Amino acid sequence: MRDENCIFCKIAAGEIPSKTIHEDEDFRVILDLGPVTKGHALILPKEHYKNIYELPEETAGKAMKLAKKMAAHMTERLSCDGFNILQNNGETAGQSVFHFHMHLIPRYQNDGQVISGRAGSASSEELEEIRKIIAD
Repeated sequence: MRDENCIFCKIAAGEIPSKTIHEDEDFRVILDLGPVTKGHALILPKEHYKNIYELPEETAGKAMKLAKKMAAHMTERLSCDGFNILQNNGETAGQSVFHFHMHLIPRYQNDGQVISGRAGSASSEELEEIRKIIAD
């Protein structure tokens, strides 16, 4: 399934040129055109899924296995000091292209990037209330 209006579908299919660093039957991994660090890449499924909620479990598992493989490979080749694997769902969470994708972000000492948010706080009672809502 593809969305003819989706730029990531077109890139994943090879219709739009990209700097591909890996390709297999299910995914294309490309360098991000607006990298936050050297080597910032995106894992794009070749099928269109708007976000993680639409992504089949089997594809989600394959994406995570590929992210692990690529992170190890990129760390070795780029000699980075750490690694972020980031995935956003919904505009409020920072998703700007509505085709599921994962960011592979090599991190370097003093690279100036701040990707994680500030830690908040919650009382034990608040945590218990939320736990009751979420827990199976």
